[in-house]
Amino acid sequence: MLTIHDKGMTLCDGVTRREALRVGGLGLGGLSLANLLKTRAKASPVAASGLPGFGKAKSVIVFGLIGGIPQHETWDPKPDAPAEIRGEFGAIPTSTPGLHVGELMPKTARLTDKIAVLRAVVTNDNSHSSSGYQMLTGIEHNPMNRENALPGAPNDHPSLAAVVRALREDRGLPSSIILPEHIWNDGNKPWPGQDAGFAGRAHDPWLIKCYPNENRFDVPGMTLTNDLTPVRVNNRQSLLTQINQVQETLTKSKAVETYNIHSQKAYSLLGSGAARDAFDLTKESEQTRERYGPGRFAQSCLLARRLVEADVSLVQINWTRVVDDRKFENQGGWDTHKKHCQSLKEHLMPSMDQTFSALIEDLDQRGLLDETLVVMFSEFGHTPKINGNAGRDHWGRAFSIALAGGGVRGGAVHGVTDKHAAHPVDGAVRPRDLLATIYHLMGYPGHSEIYDPFNRPVQISRGEVITEIL
Repeated sequence: MLTIHDKGMTLCDGVTRREALRVGGLGLGGLSLANLLKTRAKASPVAASGLPGFGKAKSVIVFGLIGGIPQHETWDPKPDAPAEIRGEFGAIPTSTPGLHVGELMPKTARLTDKIAVLRAVVTNDNSHSSSGYQMLTGIEHNPMNRENALPGAPNDHPSLAAVVRALREDRGLPSSIILPEHIWNDGNKPWPGQDAGFAGRAHDPWLIKCYPNENRFDVPGMTLTNDLTPVRVNNRQSLLTQINQVQETLTKSKAVETYNIHSQKAYSLLGSGAARDAFDLTKESEQTRERYGPGRFAQSCLLARRLVEADVSLVQINWTRVVDDRKFENQGGWDTHKKHCQSLKEHLMPSMDQTFSALIEDLDQRGLLDETLVVMFSEFGHTPKINGNAGRDHWGRAFSIALAGGGVRGGAVHGVTDKHAAHPVDGAVRPRDLLATIYHLMGYPGHSEIYDPFNRPVQISRGEVITEIL
């Protein structure tokens, strides 16, 4: 077997060249090409739709509040409920008549004329990874309520980001990018549903692990390691050519052809000033950077705005934890099993309110909001009743999310919960419906198809478009 020894520079699909160049095993009972190498998606022709908002969203930004956004302190406050239900905070009016939100989001409250709220989202799953899988793919995890679930069959449906990667051709940069890290449970166990799954590695979104607040990036295929000179890059390109000439039978494989395409793309991005510029936050004014906020998530949201300006179709930003537990409770995340109200007041809500409002205003002022859909995402909500540790636990039976721009009707509120925000009373929405709505706004009916590595059609959604917010 021919093995290339290097330091494992990562290609644009997240696979190292060392992995990909173990050509003796490719397709010969060893390494599976279908799992390693890129193929190009074939999307069904877009059908016309009679529903409002069809095709309005040129791009999507997923504002991911991983860990569970609390419905009581955000979009569905219950000020008349008992103290153990309503929590410590009150509700404030918004720019939308009759709509009140939690008092810790005053900046967002001024922008609700641009925002639609879903108050009765339901997964019926109380585990991060399995409920998250349903939110990311629109498919219920098998089995449900399974914490620390790992990727793999039968739970390997493609994520929203992967489907968009399949539907939209790359324009220089990949059409789907995830920042600034993957979603994981304790022990760095990744959730299922974050990649293309059975649809094939061809459609995996780019995962870019980065610290834009520190101007540190690990952008696959776009930078050279210190010991990798242009001469060595050219030598490796020559070596790839020799390998492909020797392995005549393998070069007839679509997977190898696709690898050649994507390896060349990675090389071309090394010298692409335009691609590098999209990640250069130093081109933003200090005022703009301060407007978003100083943290890793906040600066990733600013980066997301730059990426949609560079024709990236979908950018998903995942909330990141704080390594130093002594600084914030609950690792600085939204999984607030203890000191819930304290965490919201001291860290979570001020950060979220500042960054979300800055993103909406920035897009609007640049004339991008009408063509950019922003989705405030979470895997579930929190229990109606505060627990003995002054926290709220997992709750997938009713929670709230919000959308803005890209064909959404600002000021719309859909769904009603009971007096404790515990269960839907009217207008329940399932994750498959949310994804169907996103695809609709991007110009793809739910019956649109992508193709897996074996050229088998995969329908992108079986949900119902939420017409009430269009």
